[in-house]
Amino acid sequence: MSGGEAEAAEGKRDGFEPRIVGFLCNWCSYAGADLAGVSRLQYPPNIRIIRVMCSSRVDPAHVIRALLDGADGVLIAGCHPGDCHYIEGNYRERRRIAALKKQLEAFGLADRMRLTWVSASEGQRFAKVVTDMVEHIRSLGPSPYSKKGAGPRAGGVPE
Repeated sequence: MSGGEAEAAEGKRDGFEPRIVGFLCNWCSYAGADLAGVSRLQYPPNIRIIRVMCSSRVDPAHVIRALLDGADGVLIAGCHPGDCHYIEGNYRERRRIAALKKQLEAFGLADRMRLTWVSASEGQRFAKVVTDMVEHIRSLGPSPYSKKGAGPRAGGVPE
């Protein structure tokens, strides 16, 4: 077992709680998250949401930076294909993320990123997506690039 695998196994035993950065489209996914909150739907508090005007505004560099700065996972959520307020933004992002996943495979991080579609009326779907993502990342253990004690001052993802 390598050092990273041993640390990941230790993290699972020590009550590891993943830190996930979520980039949410303003028009659909963020509204879906808001609906989940207003409806008092339960989902894990492990996600830190960043609202973007369109999922296509999430540059692959943002995803890589989040993962290298201590995030255990990254969730990108946008409008359903064909429903984008910016016409083809989500199609563009889907192509960009497919290419990024291939690059992340070389570093063992492809499983730590997810692109999904959530509309403004899908609060329950948003809660399920977050719950599934947290459970998936929890099963993987801490990111091999996670910084111990990473916080806003250390340049990492806030606790």
